[in-house]
Parts: sequence; structure tokens; C-alpha cells
Amino acid sequence: MMRRLVALALALSVAAGLGPAAALDLVETPMLKPKVDAGLLPPVAARVPTDPLVVDLAARGRKLGRHGGDVVSLVGRARDIRYMSANTYARLVGYTQALELEPDLLARVDNDGDRVFTLSLRPGHRWSDGHPFTAEDFRFYVEDVATNKDLNPSGLPDFLMVDGKGPRFEVIDPQTVRFAWDGANPRFLPALAQPRDPFIYRPAHYLKPFHARYADKARLDEAARASKLKSWAGQFNRMDDMFEGSNPALPTLQAWKNTTAMPANRFVLERNAFYHRVDPEGRQLPYVDRILLDVAAGGLMAAKANAGDTDLLVRGLSMGDIPILKEGEKAKHYRTLLWPYARGSEIALYPNLTVTDPVWRALNRDFRFRKALSLGIDRRTLNNSLLFGLGTEGNNTIVDGSPLFRPEMRTLNAGYDPAEASRLLDEIGLTQRNGAGIRLLPDGRELEIIVETDGDSGFIVDGLTLVSEFWREIGVRLFVKPQDRTVLRNRTYAGLTIMVAAQGLDLAIPTAVMPPTELAPLRQDNYAWSKWGQFQETKGAAGERCDMPEAAALTGLYERWASTADRAEQAAAWQAMLENHARNLWSIGTVAGALQPVVVRDGLANVPPKAVYSWEPTSMLGIYRMDEFFWERGTGREAALPSPAIATARR
Repeated sequence: MMRRLVALALALSVAAGLGPAAALDLVETPMLKPKVDAGLLPPVAARVPTDPLVVDLAARGRKLGRHGGDVVSLVGRARDIRYMSANTYARLVGYTQALELEPDLLARVDNDGDRVFTLSLRPGHRWSDGHPFTAEDFRFYVEDVATNKDLNPSGLPDFLMVDGKGPRFEVIDPQTVRFAWDGANPRFLPALAQPRDPFIYRPAHYLKPFHARYADKARLDEAARASKLKSWAGQFNRMDDMFEGSNPALPTLQAWKNTTAMPANRFVLERNAFYHRVDPEGRQLPYVDRILLDVAAGGLMAAKANAGDTDLLVRGLSMGDIPILKEGEKAKHYRTLLWPYARGSEIALYPNLTVTDPVWRALNRDFRFRKALSLGIDRRTLNNSLLFGLGTEGNNTIVDGSPLFRPEMRTLNAGYDPAEASRLLDEIGLTQRNGAGIRLLPDGRELEIIVETDGDSGFIVDGLTLVSEFWREIGVRLFVKPQDRTVLRNRTYAGLTIMVAAQGLDLAIPTAVMPPTELAPLRQDNYAWSKWGQFQETKGAAGERCDMPEAAALTGLYERWASTADRAEQAAAWQAMLENHARNLWSIGTVAGALQPVVVRDGLANVPPKAVYSWEPTSMLGIYRMDEFFWERGTGREAALPSPAIATARR
């Protein structure tokens, strides 16, 4: 039976809840008006699509804004400008604040049973350089980028594969494309809404001159070698920089476009004159003209916010920064919002089930050992010490607020019972101790768990210091080993880590439609089963096949989720996977529910006072639509803003 997602099958004017966009009086943007008057830029009526996305501000309690001004923010290093792609969050389809999927760049999506997806573009939609955005940009990606062995030796990304086969791709007309599979592919639409956009389209008009199919390969190779690259493919990938944002010449569909080449200490992102969203009074978004990103040392973020050096800052701040941020609010005219962070656990311990050391492998795979370590953690003390007692104690699982949440998944095997923990360790056979009371491994070594972690995370190191005191009571020594993040991952991939401490589930506020990928041994970036993930990602070329039936069951449950378009069946698969995790303690959670500080300059409007923060699915600030933030009058920024008297253009 044909199944359609109602929100995705609606025409855009209906989905937006507003009248036909053609009836709007479109308002010229003051920043762009001089270029329009000089003939250097088309008027707004020729820049936005025929049917732009008319945002329903009232439905989300937002104010009508006005154009103008800059927003200054900070990044810890130049490469972090890539996170603007997540924050600005223009997607083919994207999540609303209610975590429902809706068309965004697309005018319409028709979904037939999660097997056939017909994507309809907006007539008149253009890239930031004014070139039309059409079906050719999708065809170029599928046929010339994703399946080109020089550019992508591994072929199509996994979310485009069903039963080992890619989609049947078809260009219906210049505004319509179709992706079809024989089996259900419920991963397709959620993948398009991820914080890291897979970009299943490319600006073909810009990239073709760098592609060997459309230009002389020998000349391209020669140019690549002059840039110290091996071949044309390296040069193409350098220019094809959709997520990183470091190529100022690459056209975009996002609200702002980076105009600054690396290296730099300040990056200037200017409004996209051809952006597809408008407000109900015909003002083309974004409201703010420019985003200015200043590079600052990671450890100075809170101090610089306290000094008034930023208008909007989230990344680089943590709960421990709240006192210094609150201290500077009145003098520097900003406010500190506190948003709950939707993460499975602020500190999760990952016993490496694929560690190469045979003694540790056997121990980490013994459920009694994992349970003993969990019962040996005083989470109440951790909560009081790290989260001012405001956190939620328990397992690394999804959070309250998700429709899939069940409270018992947070508490199962997650109490504090050092006596039972000691009994379990004795039962395993770890009864021998040294003079300091530390248990001995079967080969005579001390039971000293080297817990490796990202050296930049002082919060986790502080938490592990407390855990080391708890575990000493049950005869276990914990040694904290901070590492460079890349070194840490490579050591885990090689099976060298015994245990890793890191943040818990990224996707901790899911709905049934979101893929439960984190819960199954499918990816090597999970510190608990890296080699199993390698095996899956490389199709058996590297790593190890999962040989624990309880963990292998997670893969079967994931496949059950991925093979159906029935949302109830998908929810049941989610629940079974969450129960499996709580029952088996593949990771050991501690405390969740940190508050994320969000520093906002007084006068910057439409920033939600209360919201949930996460990487996925909120895409940091993404679903809260930065393009709708604006400067109100009567603030310290009004001098840079235009007069309300601005020209209009009737469509």
C-alpha cells in the first residue's frame, strides 16, 4: 500500500501555513539595494524562487524582523567554520522544532512506501552566484561524484544503499528527480536532515571545469601537481567543499556564504542574495547581513564572552562556565540562556570489546565485570560535583522528551551498590589483591584500567578522577590517560585501548523515524566495538565480525528497523535496542542533563529563551533558524541598521 508522509507531500505554501507566495510584496534588502540600483544584481523578485519558503513566524512565537547588522561569534580554530553549515541548516528536508520532517530547499517530496522518493525543486531557485539550481545538480552528484572511483573509491554512501544496491536515479524534468529502491529505505529522508548534510547535489556549473569527464584530464592533473596534489581528483575534492566552507568561490544554498580564504583570524560570511526563504511580509531572509567568526583559543571562550566580545556563542561553552558568564551579563549587555543538552550521558565509559589484549578482551566481554563497574559508581556524588545536582543519574540512553523514552532504561543496572560490585568481581575470580588492596588479573597484573579520553575535555577528566575514587573501594585502579582526539581514535581502531571515556549518545532525543545507527555495531567510531564497526563499514575487508550474540542481535534489530516503512514497527525496534543496551551495559553511563550556556547579546531577537540543544537532531542551533534572528531597535546595534523606509518590489 502506498504510504505518504503527509508533511512531506504538501505543496510548500500549504506546508508553510500561509497563502500563495506570489501574492507577497517582496521587500528589497537594504544591503543589496545599491547593487540592484547599479545593475550588478537582479531585484529581489528575480532572486528568490517563484514559490519561496514563506516562514510561519507566528506559529513558533517569533517576531517579524528587519534587515541589517552583523552578528559576531567565536570559533576555536579556523576549521570550525564548518559548523556554520550545521547552524544555518538549509536542507532538502529538515526537522522542525517539533522534530518533524518538512520540505525546505525542496518544494515537495512524494514518498511511496519509503521505496520511491520524488523530489520537486522550487522553480526559479538559484545558487548564491545566481546560477539555476536544477535536477542537473543531482545528476552530477550521482553519476559524476558519488559513483566516480577516483573521487569516491567506496562508492555511494551507505544511506543510499538497500540490500547492497544503489538507487535507480531518474531525472523527470529540470525541476524533478526520483530515487527508487526495490526495498524500503527509511534512512533516506532522515539522512538529508542530518547536521552534516550529505549534499546529494552539487553546483555542477562550478565543479565541471575541475572534473576529468568535462575537462582535459592531463591539464587537470598538471594543475593538481602544481598544487602539490596527486591528481585531478584531489584538486576536485579540494574545490568541492560543501561542508567545510573553506572555498569562498564555491556557490552555496545556505543563508550566508563564507567570503574569507584560509588562513585567517576573522571569517566574514555575507548574506546569500538568492536565498529561498522569505518572511510573511516579503522580506528575504536572512535578516542579519553578516556573520563574523573570530578565531579564539578554546580555553578563552567564556572569558571573551564575559568581556562582551561576542554577540552569539554556544560552541566552546560548558556548564562550568555559567558563573563567569552570569557575572558579566549586566556590564556587557548580554544574557546567558541555559538549554538542556540532549545527550545520552555527559560521561560514558566504553569497555573495548575488541581490544587485542586477550586478558582484557575476556574481562570486558564479561557482563558481570561491566555490571560491577557500573554498580561501583556513585552517580549522586558525580551529579552534585559536576552538574550542581541538576543532572539525571543512570545509563547512557535516550532522554525524557523523546517519545521513545522509558524511565527503566535509565536505571537498570545503574544503581550504587559497591557490595554487590565486589561480589560480582569475586564471582569472576578476581579475588587476589596486592598490598594496596587492588585486585589482580588472572596473569598477575594489577587490575588497573587505563581509561583514555580526549585531552581537550577537562570535564571528563574531572569526572574520571571521582570515578577512580569510587572504583578503588571495590579494588579497581583507574588511570586517566588524556590523548589527542585523532590519536585516541586511531588507537581504538587498532584495538589498543582498554577503555575510553567520552560523551554518550549523540542522538538522545529520537523519534521512530530517525535511524538507530549508534545503537548497533555498524561504525568504527563507537569506542566499545570499533573492530566490529570496521568490519561492517569495509564489508569485511578490515576489522572483525561481531562474535557476541547479544551484540549481533543489535544489528538484526537495526535491519528490522531499516527494512520497514511501518513507524510502529520502527518504534518497536528502537525499544528493543534500547533495552538490549540497558541490559548488557555496552557502555557505562554516569549522569546526563547538563545545561548548555547560550550567550546572546541584548537586542538580538528570535533566539528561543528555552530550547533543547544537541548535535543530532537539532543540528546545534540549526532547527531554531538563525536566519530569523535579528537586531531590535533600542539596542547597541541600531546605528548600523537601516531605516524602516525601504523599497518594495511587486512580484
